[in-house]
Amino acid sequence: MTSQRLSISAVDLFSGAGGLTHGLAKAGVNVRVGVDVDPACEYPYTANNKAKFLLKSVGDLEPGDLTSFFLPGSVRLLAGCAPCQTFSSYNQKASTEDDRWWLLRHFSRLAKEMLPELVTMENVPGLLDHAVFDEFVASLEESGYKVSKQVVNCQDYGVPQHRNRLVLLASRIGPISLLTPEQFKTKPRSVRDVIGEGKVPALAAGTADPKDRLHQCSGLSSLNLRRVKASKPGGTWRDWPEELVAECHKKESGKTYPGVYGRMTWDDAAPTMTTQFYGFGNGRFGHPSQDRAISLREGAILQSFPPSYQFVAPDAPVHMKTIGRLIGNAVPVALGELIGKSIKAHVKDHRETLLSLRAEGQLA
Repeated sequence: MTSQRLSISAVDLFSGAGGLTHGLAKAGVNVRVGVDVDPACEYPYTANNKAKFLLKSVGDLEPGDLTSFFLPGSVRLLAGCAPCQTFSSYNQKASTEDDRWWLLRHFSRLAKEMLPELVTMENVPGLLDHAVFDEFVASLEESGYKVSKQVVNCQDYGVPQHRNRLVLLASRIGPISLLTPEQFKTKPRSVRDVIGEGKVPALAAGTADPKDRLHQCSGLSSLNLRRVKASKPGGTWRDWPEELVAECHKKESGKTYPGVYGRMTWDDAAPTMTTQFYGFGNGRFGHPSQDRAISLREGAILQSFPPSYQFVAPDAPVHMKTIGRLIGNAVPVALGELIGKSIKAHVKDHRETLLSLRAEGQLA
């Protein structure tokens, strides 16, 4: 054998703007291609990652579309995060016939037909309660995979955000598990740690940083400007004087939504970033000390993207809704790095087995 080095090459299904890919790459995984049906994902994915982009629905993929991307003799990883809105706690009315469920079934189909050594999936914890997830796990186990699944608090792994996520790891080599926070060797980070004074320039509502187009924030009406000025860090609209409270919140039904129109707290993690984090009225997305909602760049940083990550071409307009969707739907980069380092540790632990398989021509 000419080399004793074991590399991991990966395909990222439902790649989005590249959060998972970027994290895997930081951990030393060679992601070769990302697949997504959203054309808005192509620029950020290719501009920030050394990988190709395939604009295609996962439902239309066949194994032959992907196998050529794996490097010869490498350990193969099939990764992905199927769109999660179906399983989110924010979408309790989803039917068992929801069209998005078929995406997870196609992920399962590709894993079963391609039989890569490793599979990983990230999603919302609510997926655990659905039969489609049990089917996914059963299909992997029937194909010879050892499967582990765990709900993690992303804050424990360096994501400055209260965000619980389901992480599945599967291996045909042997038992596999996520690294613990102690093994990952990172500390929880607060809002102050990543977007505090000196980290990003101050902004007024409705303005943008001339040196970074992504560091722009939504404008506020005169009423909402008064509301944000009356908001306390970590507080809600219940802190406002009566004349500022919206009529819908004065009703009994509106009192169950205290999390909207709030400010973040400097010395705590941010709330879960949604696709509409750039709107003051969409959650506790008010800046801790400036009278505005957080900017697109700040949202990306709170998703653990590096400050230099580009989401739109230099000559293209910045659409808040589009960029907000890309950022809010992304796998946090630090979570991707955790998954990558866990996989790297697993490959190291099974090095001799993998070298034997490669010698027998059983690796890609």
